Amino acid sequence: MKPTLQAYDELQRAYDHFNNELFDGVLPDCLITLQREKQTYGYFSPERFVNSQGTRTDEIAMNPAYFAVCPPEEIMQTLCHEMAHLWQHHFGKPGRRGYHNKEWADFMEGIGLMPSSTGAPGGARTGDKMADYAIEGGRFLEAYENLMTDDYRISWMDRFPSREKLMAAIANGTTDEMAGDLSIMGLAGVSVEDGEITFEPGERPNKSNREKYTCPSCQANIWGKPGLNVLCGDCDTAFETGN
Repeated sequence: MKPTLQAYDELQRAYDHFNNELFDGVLPDCLITLQREKQTYGYFSPERFVNSQGTRTDEIAMNPAYFAVCPPEEIMQTLCHEMAHLWQHHFGKPGRRGYHNKEWADFMEGIGLMPSSTGAPGGARTGDKMADYAIEGGRFLEAYENLMTDDYRISWMDRFPSREKLMAAIANGTTDEMAGDLSIMGLAGVSVEDGEITFEPGERPNKSNREKYTCPSCQANIWGKPGLNVLCGDCDTAFETGN
């Protein structure tokens, strides 16, 4: 199957599965996208898209930067978290933009996900930035297990993953739970040897498209576009670039 079709078919399949098992099949179709928003696993945007006939549809965005370095369970938690926002938009009363209110929190708990500002027990149930964790013996975990018994998986993962999430997994000793097999994926900036994960030093991109040139004789510096051939007027020596 072509990568685009496979990637989005897997997300749609998960959406349909959880819609049937956790939302009684009442959620309308939406447009699922892949978006690399910084420091967010995903988001819900109501009526974000419109077609040529004027029909609008909601968006659920998933951040692929987390796919390789999160357990599959967490990826599906994110999807259901955003599906709960979609449910509230159509059937409840959402709070102000970005706020997770009590109605949303109660609904999340009802489908087996406990809202938590810390992503762990003891966190606040409502607020602007909210995570969640799966309730042991809850509906989400049962639905998740049913999905995984059908040989379900996320096949395509970003080779430039969230470094913060990977570092946390290394620190917590949970790299074996991640959705991606780092030893075969060839993630950029990550080296895996004999089960040991290390970060490779990387060069920062030259966003300004300017290079630094230095005279090897007097150490005078100039900056200019790549590929310049410039002589130092004091030393009659060609400037050199460090690249």
